[in-house]
Amino acid sequence: MFTKYNNSNSPAIVFDFGGVLMDWNPHYLFDPLMGNDPDLVEKFLQEIDFTYWNERFDEGRPFAEGTAELTAKFPHYAHLIRAYDEQYTATVRGCNQPVVDILVSLKNRGYPLYGLSNWSIEKFSEVRKGYPFFDLFDDMVISGMEKCIKPGADIFQILLKRASRLANDCLFIDDNPGNIEAAKSLGFQTIHFRSAAQLRDELVARRILD
Repeated sequence: MFTKYNNSNSPAIVFDFGGVLMDWNPHYLFDPLMGNDPDLVEKFLQEIDFTYWNERFDEGRPFAEGTAELTAKFPHYAHLIRAYDEQYTATVRGCNQPVVDILVSLKNRGYPLYGLSNWSIEKFSEVRKGYPFFDLFDDMVISGMEKCIKPGADIFQILLKRASRLANDCLFIDDNPGNIEAAKSLGFQTIHFRSAAQLRDELVARRILD
């Protein structure tokens, strides 16, 4: 049971997932597959333009389609490209438990909680099964479902509509500086996440936690 406090005039707290609540990194998958040579992995990721390719999944592109296209372009990397689809959960090393503890504290105090994440809906659905804390959120806006990604304004507007809030009534927490700047430009309160300790200190300074 959660103790409900009266926070009707308090901000909605909006969490990014990857890098804040979840420990995700493609190196967790690819390093063991490439001789535990992170430099070689970086070269591979740059050669296939992994960031751009992965963002298309965040925008809702099916993994089967994106995998087929890239294996045709880089057949010598086919086994690695397919591994990203077939062994995706290996890119997730777990949750950031101290941040989950903060999430629970906020829930216990009655704050409205929302998720706003760039993530393939296919893969988020796989990962979510193992982490019950996702059920603490009042709602989650996942880019792969909405077909748009941060830092674009559209996904922030979807969040505001779903939360029935104005931007200045929301506190957005993200580790990506570009996403923080985009949120600020729309009027959100923001915390640029660097660590669980820093996040807790900033929430205490804002009198959200004590």
